[in-house]
Amino acid sequence: MNIGRVVPDIRSKQMDESRAFYVDFLGFNVGMDMGFITTFVSPSNPTSQISVLHDDGSSALLPNVSIEVEDVDKVYADATDRGLEIAYPLTDEPWGVRRFFVVDPSGTVLNIMSHLPS
Repeated sequence: MNIGRVVPDIRSKQMDESRAFYVDFLGFNVGMDMGFITTFVSPSNPTSQISVLHDDGSSALLPNVSIEVEDVDKVYADATDRGLEIAYPLTDEPWGVRRFFVVDPSGTVLNIMSHLPS
């Protein structure tokens, strides 16, 4: 499996404060801001990233880690063949990713994703 990057997903009820912390204190750049998720990117190493998810209480299921893979369909097929717990089905999202959530043996929710072709 070709893994492009692994990004921790942090939940926050205070998105403005989180932005200030990661940008002003730690020096990250904002790589993406979709309101419900903001991804902060290291200015010196663009694959070093942290995403902050808005935890407004409306979603019981938020991932803990995002893993970008080369072929999400292949990973999904492997997960289902192994009988792993799929917490969110394979879905093409309107923001340009194809993803699913799988639960690891410790109960951690992983967002496995690939970018859709432009």
